[in-house]
Amino acid sequence: MKPQNPQPDFFSQSVREARRFFLDLAPSPDVDLAVVCGGYEDCQADYAIRRVSFPYCSIELVTRGKGLVTLGAEQHELGPGSLFTYGAGVPHRISTDRDTRLGKYFVNFAGSGALSLLTQIAAPPGTCLRISSVPEVQLLFNELIRDGVRGDESSQAICAAMLRCLALRAAAHRSTGDGTGPEPYETYQRCVNHLVANAQRLTSQQQAAAECGVSPEYLSRLFKRHGRQSPYQMLLRLRMNLAAERLLDSDDTIKQVAQDLSYTDPFHFSRTFKATFGVSPSEFRKLR
Repeated sequence: MKPQNPQPDFFSQSVREARRFFLDLAPSPDVDLAVVCGGYEDCQADYAIRRVSFPYCSIELVTRGKGLVTLGAEQHELGPGSLFTYGAGVPHRISTDRDTRLGKYFVNFAGSGALSLLTQIAAPPGTCLRISSVPEVQLLFNELIRDGVRGDESSQAICAAMLRCLALRAAAHRSTGDGTGPEPYETYQRCVNHLVANAQRLTSQQQAAAECGVSPEYLSRLFKRHGRQSPYQMLLRLRMNLAAERLLDSDDTIKQVAQDLSYTDPFHFSRTFKATFGVSPSEFRKLR
């Protein structure tokens, strides 16, 4: 299916830059899930959306800037990591801060399974929440745009599958906090990035907290509010993934792999590896 030239009139013109696509503005009511259109918008200072309703379900993700969204009677502050949904019967208004303008992704979709998809991820139309890993969801939005712009005979099926993945990924990274300010979230993201970059040498939550400039207790609260794992669980999984890569890609002994991850007792390392993956390091290596 080739994309049409004219753009839907519900696209705002108050954007500095936009990457948009649309596939099917009138999908069959018999289809389970159909992506209608989507894209990314870098908003101008006068960007403002005011709608009484909307014919499709929609998911929007803010990746930069600040703004406000009103969904029904509820107003929410927007910032990086804000994700909100709307659809038929949900009046909504979206505006940007004039000095720190919004950059946001969106996807509109329809079909008999559209509402159930949002219900499945606990984000029915009219929901505003915060996600804890913007880059992971942003990556899927970029893939969605790439396939949507191509607009060939396989684009609709690929985009519908990508939308399901996007929704599930957003649900997996849903923050459990109230998201009332960017500072705790930004600190959380900085701590996550530090754990990922330094997992090989970090051996404890206490060490990670000290290097991030926060207390271990505060680090735990950040992860409880914005993530789905404790700092210890994330660090352990990262370290075991590094171990698994070494076991597959090198001929180093299990003892050497353990030592490089600062395990002084290779038996403790082996027990931890098995508890994580269900097989011992020696059994795992046989899978090569």
